[in-house]
Amino acid sequence: MILTIAVQNLKRGGLLDGDGDREDRWPLLAERIAAVDPDLVLLQEAEGWADAGHRQLVRAEQDLGMDGLLAPSRSGRGTALLYRRETLGRRIAWNTDYTGTETHHGFGVAAFTIPGLPAPLAVTSVHLTPYSADRAVAEADFAASRTYRHGPYCILGGDINYPPAAGPDPAWDRMRPYNRGSRTLLTDPTLQKTAPGPDRRIAWKLAANGLTDTAWHLYQQTGDELLLRRTGNDDRIDQLWVSTPLAPAVLSYILLDTPPDASDHHGLAVALDTSRIDTTQSWTYE
Repeated sequence: MILTIAVQNLKRGGLLDGDGDREDRWPLLAERIAAVDPDLVLLQEAEGWADAGHRQLVRAEQDLGMDGLLAPSRSGRGTALLYRRETLGRRIAWNTDYTGTETHHGFGVAAFTIPGLPAPLAVTSVHLTPYSADRAVAEADFAASRTYRHGPYCILGGDINYPPAAGPDPAWDRMRPYNRGSRTLLTDPTLQKTAPGPDRRIAWKLAANGLTDTAWHLYQQTGDELLLRRTGNDDRIDQLWVSTPLAPAVLSYILLDTPPDASDHHGLAVALDTSRIDTTQSWTYE
């Protein structure tokens, strides 16, 4: 079975502009997402999606023909997950334990029964805090651990908010001062340097948890520089990671950048062939 997973930061739910004024960009976002006909959609900044009887969540479900889930969030800009029941069946779990208290934006872990897998496939939409790299390291570790609750077959993606584990440096000339403060290595400001160093610890923490960055994985195989294109203003901060058994199943990665005004983040889509998932090293969570 081929699964297509899309990742998209909505920018204030796709309902507001940066100043909080009404700006309905959802039709543009829906067009961007629908273009890849995804089976899973991992969304961030689902601000306002629970309001008025989950009106925006229901709107997204109807427009995309998918079922939706919202995770609790302290920030009010939490994550959402949409899945296509015709492909994945009914979810067998939706776990949001502790996420509303342990993380800034929150996250949830959905699980599905996939033919041929000896344990469920777990899927997490995550948005790590942009305000502290130290806290984001802990959030990344927590999200990875919770995703593994169902076993070794995991997908984790979203707005990671920090540089990837490897690859080109950020576009320093476009980076805002507050992002420099969070996304760069702390050094003595009195020392002269041409550019700060990117703080890659958050991605390294995900890698330490046995997860693979799908874009970098394919880049290592193909050398295609387009796989490393930036998703945000200055860096490839939106990422999709898979656990080690799923790495052989990664078929393709594309950036979603049209319509251009849908969000301040590009989206991305990854295709997986579930028949290529390595099932030889299955284990249970303890």
